[in-house]
Amino acid sequence: MSKKYDELLHTLCIYDSVEKVPYEGCIFLKDGKIANVEKGSIKKEYLEKADTVTECGDKTVCAGFGDTHTFFTGYVIEHLGVDFSDCHSIEQLEKKITAQKDIVHVMFGNHLEKKFVKNEAAEKMLERVMPDKAVVLFTEGHATCLMNKKAKEEFRFDEDHCYSEAIYKIMPLYLNDRFFIEKELISYMKLLNSRGITSVKEMGFDDFYGFTDVLEEMELNHELTLRIAFMSQPVGAEPNIKYAKDMEQKFKGDYVRFSGFNQMTDGLILKKEGHLLEPYEGTTITCKKEIDYEKLEKQVLEADENGIRYTLHSEGDGAFHEILNIYEKCRKKNGKLENRHGITDLELTDPEDEKRMAALGVFGEIYAQVYALDTYEGYVNAYEKVIGERQKRYLNYRSLIKNGVRLCGATDLPLLIPSIPESIYYGCANYGSDHNKRINPENGLTVQEMLDAWTINSQYAMEREKEFGSIEMGKKADLVIFDRNIFKTPMEEMLLVQVEKTMVNGKIVYTKEEDL
Repeated sequence: MSKKYDELLHTLCIYDSVEKVPYEGCIFLKDGKIANVEKGSIKKEYLEKADTVTECGDKTVCAGFGDTHTFFTGYVIEHLGVDFSDCHSIEQLEKKITAQKDIVHVMFGNHLEKKFVKNEAAEKMLERVMPDKAVVLFTEGHATCLMNKKAKEEFRFDEDHCYSEAIYKIMPLYLNDRFFIEKELISYMKLLNSRGITSVKEMGFDDFYGFTDVLEEMELNHELTLRIAFMSQPVGAEPNIKYAKDMEQKFKGDYVRFSGFNQMTDGLILKKEGHLLEPYEGTTITCKKEIDYEKLEKQVLEADENGIRYTLHSEGDGAFHEILNIYEKCRKKNGKLENRHGITDLELTDPEDEKRMAALGVFGEIYAQVYALDTYEGYVNAYEKVIGERQKRYLNYRSLIKNGVRLCGATDLPLLIPSIPESIYYGCANYGSDHNKRINPENGLTVQEMLDAWTINSQYAMEREKEFGSIEMGKKADLVIFDRNIFKTPMEEMLLVQVEKTMVNGKIVYTKEEDL
């Protein structure tokens, strides 16, 4: 006869994202849900009630993590087409390209050495060997590429303009290559599950170029191990309200949902394209980039009127201010926004505007791992040069939390690959990539605040906090078990912490043994 519970998990360290302190306890699972949670040690009578008993010792058990800003369609470019990493000479490059002459329309490649970009000999060879078919060969990280004239004419970008929003014209080609894209999505889900990620808010340009059909089929076939809330980022067309409403109605299942619009505003502070409230050091410039806030406001208000959410990017405190001015005009109930609009990145923010953000109920998506991308000197010196003393307010997560802003974990994947231990190391201790000195340590979060950002707050951003994001009775059993107690792990050992097991709907989707 079947017992009352499918599984019992006992650990000395539950972090449930409700009480804000870890505790010893037992988690009971039944039919993919958390059926009960009991504090304290495991009792003899519990053992008789569960089909399976899992003893976790002192390992931390959390709710499944949510990454609120991912970009699968950019991630897969690293695997698109032919791998050219073994080509070190023009001759080797030519031989490999020649072998692909039977392609029907366009040839893609990846991991090309940067020395071939803007290389006259390589460009001439490309025109000679394959003049009539479009060729795009990306370097690692796809920041640039080698292209022939046919490709430049057809796709309207070049090696100097190779960022994601510029290359959108190639996306319908690989997103509708079912053999390639389904295999890549399965690999992507496995990668994220191995990091404890059970939910993502995924950016898709325009109407996602048919990729929603892939998501629909894979959900119907029970092939998804990752919950995907996708957003439409207008790039090749204006925001499409009808498309948004159609997607809301179409996707109401357990795994796939539509989450609104996402839009860029300002650019990089180091390029002086971030919009600042006060000029850059030694200049009269507040932003080199032209930003049409009037047009943006019109788009946001139209979406808001139709019940569609928006997330806008802010790097400078000027953009942050203007975005909040727009959100101030959206519909409210008891002073809070009716629709859950958000702001992504939040590199430089003004304290008074942080209070306004909290009062409106706007959530923030932060890239807590970003300090992994450069050294202490690289960050401090580079930013002091362009914004002076304001560098001390750079990535001031402490101020945002203090002023009541709800922060959510994000990576802008493939910029960063999500890792909660890395988020703690770089976003709580504020080390740079040299692991030497801490960058503005007073700006960091506590471990508990970081876990909340990746659990209950991320689910709030995806409007599913009633189902996931905390270990509470009745919620679905999306759970993560670390291989140790992260609250007892010294910060200098935090990067050694690994996910031991990930569960979605009570089913194991990843175990550490898979990587051994």
